[in-house]
Amino acid sequence: MSPRRKSRAPARRKLRVAVIFGGRSVEHDVSLVSAKAIMAALDPKRYDVVPIAIARDGRWERRGSAALLRSNPELARMLGASASGRGKPVDVVFPIVHGTGGEDGALQGLLTLAGLPFVGSGVLGSALGMDKAAMKVAFQDAGLPIGRYLVLTRPQFDAAPGDAAARAAAHCGLPSFVKPANGGSSVGVSKAKDAAGLLAALRVAFRYDRKVLVETAVDAREIECSVLGNDDPEVSVAGEIVPAHEFYDYDAKYHDEGSRLIIPAPLSDAQAALLRDLAKRAFQALDLAGMARVDCFLDRGTGVLYLNEVNTLPGFTPISMYPKLWEASGVPFPRLVDRLIRLAFDRHSRQGRLVTAFRRGRG
Repeated sequence: MSPRRKSRAPARRKLRVAVIFGGRSVEHDVSLVSAKAIMAALDPKRYDVVPIAIARDGRWERRGSAALLRSNPELARMLGASASGRGKPVDVVFPIVHGTGGEDGALQGLLTLAGLPFVGSGVLGSALGMDKAAMKVAFQDAGLPIGRYLVLTRPQFDAAPGDAAARAAAHCGLPSFVKPANGGSSVGVSKAKDAAGLLAALRVAFRYDRKVLVETAVDAREIECSVLGNDDPEVSVAGEIVPAHEFYDYDAKYHDEGSRLIIPAPLSDAQAALLRDLAKRAFQALDLAGMARVDCFLDRGTGVLYLNEVNTLPGFTPISMYPKLWEASGVPFPRLVDRLIRLAFDRHSRQGRLVTAFRRGRG
């Protein structure tokens, strides 16, 4: 299931790849591990790696250098505009800043303004993929199957916490899952089994975001697949998560070795085909590019398959599902990273051919 190669990049010299990682998000530590794996996978015969760290306080710095980005000198160097004039511009950026500020379109907007090719989705796709409430609306509009959910805002909750919790329970039932609308790695996510638990879960989630989702909990298998491509993406084999805890929370993902990833997931041919179709349609509904991990639920009782969410900047840690699924699909980690870089050039090239200035009398 090796992906087709369509993209183009500068040839006959080593490419300079800036890997941006860290950030102010609660997923800072996950980003460091992902960046380390990506940089190790880049063939030194073909790539020069430019590591750029964003500290927890938001400052930018070159790894191995004490100079910090107080006035964006690193960005100037990236664009070849250093004070000395000797700065080498990078050819492409691999942003691996998980969570707020790096996965929500903010960093993608900066790179777009800088005119740099970069791995992954653009501003719109990144923003939709980060905001689970907006994502649900896009899925509904595309006619994709999703579970019952309710969105609550911080002003609604602060005005009447008990009423907000009661409305969520009436709409979604109990048990239910409560999660920040913008977040990842299951940070701030709780399973509420009763009214008191729901109220407590809402308080936790609102610590991380001003908008919170409450979703109906169902007895389901968690099935995931990886998507790779731009306009005509390909989908990997499916994998199943069997968490060590009651659900796949942060500790179950990164600390408890009891969690299991079953690859390939035990599915019928019909279920696997439906999953691939659903993943591709979800990718296109959000206008994504490069990569995404698509998470689905398979109801144990009814056999219904429906979307949970899409992650536009999945982890690249040793236990991350995205690279593991492509490995099982015949695309080893180094080739996967290389393919993502080629897709970045392809998307940037297509975007560069669009008309951006209008003159009367010209089409």
